Amino acid sequence: MKTQIILRISGCLLSILITGSSFAQIVSSSYTQTDEKLSPVTVTSPDFKTIEHIKTEFNKQFTGATDVRWYDLDKKFLVRFYMNDQKHQSLFNKKGLLIYDISFGTEKNLPTDVRKQVKSTYFDYSITLVFKVEENKRTIWVVNMEDNKTLITVRVEDGEMEEVKNLQKS
Repeated sequence: MKTQIILRISGCLLSILITGSSFAQIVSSSYTQTDEKLSPVTVTSPDFKTIEHIKTEFNKQFTGATDVRWYDLDKKFLVRFYMNDQKHQSLFNKKGLLIYDISFGTEKNLPTDVRKQVKSTYFDYSITLVFKVEENKRTIWVVNMEDNKTLITVRVEDGEMEEVKNLQKS
C-alpha cells in the first residue's frame, strides 16, 4: 500500500517537475503548451447525460470555479480551472466521482501548521511553489524550496514530512 502511494506521488512529482518551469510564474492567465495537447471533450448524444452528470458534480464541489476547461482522458474527464486565485487540475471518473484534485499555489496557500513544520527544518530556504494533492480523503502537500545552491522538494501528509528531492544548482 505504501509503495503504491509513493509511486503515485512520484508520478505526480515527475509530471510537476517536467512542467515545473511553466508554473514558475504561478497563476498566469494562459495555459502552457503541454496543456493544449489534450483534446477537449466532444459531446455526443449518447454521452450527454454522463457529461452533464459530471459537470453537475463538479459544480457542487467547486462552486465559483472560473476559466473551466474540460478534457477527455481515456474514459475519465480532466478539468482545469481557477478558484480562489489558484490553478486547479481535477480528474473525474465517468460516474462523476472525483479521483483527485491538485491545486497549485504559493507559500501563502500553505496552512500555518504545515508552513511552520517545513520552515522549522528548512528555515534558510524560500518556498517557491506549493501543490495540494487531494485523493481518497487524503491531503498531501508538496512544497518546492530553494536557496542559493539547492532545490528541495518535500511532501507533508498527516504531520509527517519527507524530503523527496534534493538537487544541487549548477
